[in-house]
Amino acid sequence: MIKYRLICAQEHEFDGWFADMATYESQRDDGLLCCPTCGDTKVSKAIMAPAVPKKGNQQETKLRHMMQKMASHVEDNFDYVGDDFAEEARKIHYGETPERDIYGETSLADARDLLEEGVPVAPLPGVGGKQKN
Repeated sequence: MIKYRLICAQEHEFDGWFADMATYESQRDDGLLCCPTCGDTKVSKAIMAPAVPKKGNQQETKLRHMMQKMASHVEDNFDYVGDDFAEEARKIHYGETPERDIYGETSLADARDLLEEGVPVAPLPGVGGKQKN
């Protein structure tokens, strides 16, 4: 079944359901369509927006999956330093400890301070609670 938004010569709009486009055209050509408001049989398709299925949920699911993969990669390959993240990131940045990839927790204020000092840090998306920076 296909739904068309229809309009009569008097500009009354209404919906019509048809088996296919050929059925609509046949009924229109035979004068079988009529406006439910005024009875006019001069009916045509009105301009309407196409029915596009929503893909937001699919995109959201893909994004969430990608963020989970990133978080898993970090958890599997980086050193977890817990609440000492800001201090350890500074030590690495200033060469006080060997360079390595780390993750852990820090406050928003400490993260801003690190960025202002030129220490490359970023939040880890898709991970709640602990183990997110």
